[in-house]
Amino acid sequence: MKLIMAIIKPFKLDAVREALTELGVQGLTVSEVKGFGRQKGQTEIYRGAEYAIEFVPKVRLDIVIDDAEADRVVEAIRDAANTDKIGDGKIFVLDVVQSMRIRTGETGSDAL
Repeated sequence: MKLIMAIIKPFKLDAVREALTELGVQGLTVSEVKGFGRQKGQTEIYRGAEYAIEFVPKVRLDIVIDDAEADRVVEAIRDAANTDKIGDGKIFVLDVVQSMRIRTGETGSDAL
């Protein structure tokens, strides 16, 4: 199993969710997060005053899937979240050693 962790722009969440639903992904976790990458934050103007935002709002998606689906899910996220502009985000893929559904006690891929 794989854990796919994606950090994306908030306004791209619906497009990514739709792309994942079309692939048959049955569940994901969404968190609102803040951070910065190469852009080191951004500058905004409010009521004529310029101020720096050091941590940019992002959305983090966590998806656990079978190994065979990982490449397709990563490509779907990339295609749906891409704006061709700096700050589009990152995707990380990690191995999952074990999973268990709390209600039934199912383990491994059956727990997904």
